[in-house]
Amino acid sequence: MSTSYPGAVNEDTQTQPTADGDEAAIALAHSLLDAARNDERAPLLSLIDQGAPVDLRDGAGNSPLMLAAYHGHAELVRELAARGADVDLMNDRGQSPLAGVAFKGFTDVAEVLLEAGADPDQGTPSGAETAIYFERAEIVALIEARRA
Repeated sequence: MSTSYPGAVNEDTQTQPTADGDEAAIALAHSLLDAARNDERAPLLSLIDQGAPVDLRDGAGNSPLMLAAYHGHAELVRELAARGADVDLMNDRGQSPLAGVAFKGFTDVAEVLLEAGADPDQGTPSGAETAIYFERAEIVALIEARRA
């Protein structure tokens, strides 16, 4: 038997999400992810600094760091990593941020990810395998230098 008293929080008194609240949360999530894609650092980093989840993921499992990396935004990737973003967080297809930048050929972003501790052997295919396959010699060299 549970004791009830005025002001107690239970299933009947807990605030329940509303359709408006859900829509607002979804809109905020979309704005965070769009900001990562578009290199809109100030609003994105401000929201993260205020408590928005740094590793928020879209419907395909892409995080802000993954989106920033894939779109070539090295400084934003650096800032997100400094705020605790997982540099190896894979999307739903098993792709790592490093594999994405190896595919796109963004050497500067690959360097930032590796400096932040990205594992070149994570993912399917891995960042290292992707760099080799697409003949990204500079990225392969960065990976090899980290392994030495």
